[in-house]
Amino acid sequence: MPERIVVGTDGSGGADLAVDWAADEAARRGRPLHIVHAVEVWPYAFGAPLYAPLHIDDSVTTSGRKAVMDAARRVLDDRPDLKVTTAVVADAVPVVLRREAEEAYELVLGSRGLGGFRGMLLGSNGLRLAGHLPVPVVIVRGPGDGEEIVVGVDLLRGMEATLEYAFDAALLHGARLRVVHAWQLPPSMQPTVTAADRAQTREELGKSLAGIVAPWRIRHPGVEVVEELPCEQPVAALADAARNARLLVVGAHRHRRPLPALGAVGHGAVHHAPCPITVIPSP
Repeated sequence: MPERIVVGTDGSGGADLAVDWAADEAARRGRPLHIVHAVEVWPYAFGAPLYAPLHIDDSVTTSGRKAVMDAARRVLDDRPDLKVTTAVVADAVPVVLRREAEEAYELVLGSRGLGGFRGMLLGSNGLRLAGHLPVPVVIVRGPGDGEEIVVGVDLLRGMEATLEYAFDAALLHGARLRVVHAWQLPPSMQPTVTAADRAQTREELGKSLAGIVAPWRIRHPGVEVVEELPCEQPVAALADAARNARLLVVGAHRHRRPLPALGAVGHGAVHHAPCPITVIPSP
C-alpha cells in the first residue's frame, strides 16, 4: 500500500480546509487518506480526588467521532473512489499526530483550530510539528488556488529534498515553479557598495542558483521554471512571491540540534505565507 496522507481535524473551519486540501492531494497522488482527531486527556475529573486517573469526557470523544465522520463523508461525496480511514485517539494533540504520521507521505494541518487565539496565524500544534517530523508537514491557509508553486532556496544548505518535493508538486499540478533565493547585503556594507558591486553579487548568486536548479530541470523537462533573486528580507520575499501561489515549499534544517528545526526564515514563512506551505525536513 502506498504511504498515506494524514490530516488532523477538530471540526473547525480551518481543519475543513486542511481536509479538503489533503483529500485533493491524496486523489492526485493515488494515495490513501487518513483523517485523525485527538481527544485531549483532561487531568481533572470534576468531583474526583486530586490524584485520580486522567479523565476522558464522553461528550468530547463523541464530538471527535462526529468530526472525523463528517470529514470523511464530505471527502467521499466528491471523491467516491478515494480510500479513506479515520481514527479518534485519546492523547495530547502533538503526540497523536506524530504517532499517526509515522511512515506517512506527509502530515496536513489547518493554520488554526478551535483552540487558536484570534489573530494567531499558526496554531501551536502546527508550530510544534512543522520541521520537527521526518515527513513533510503541510499547513493549509486558504485554498491554494494560485498558478505557481514557489520554493525558497538557501544556497548554503542541502536543498535536494526540498527541490524534489517542489518539482514534483509543480509537475503534479501542471504549475510553473518559481525558485526564490532572497539576499541582502549586511547593513555595514550598504553605504559603500556601488551599483556595479550589487550587479556583480547578483550575477554570482544567479550562477550559484542556476547550478543548484540545473539537475532538477534536466530531470523534469516538462516543468516551467523561473529563478528569482530579490534583494529583500527573505521572509518578506517569500510571502510576496507566494501571493498568487498554489503552494509554498520551504526546508527545515539542522542547527546544532539532533533533530531538524525551523530556521528563522522557515519560522517566518509559516506565519506569513498567504497560501498552503509545506515544510520539508532536512535529511
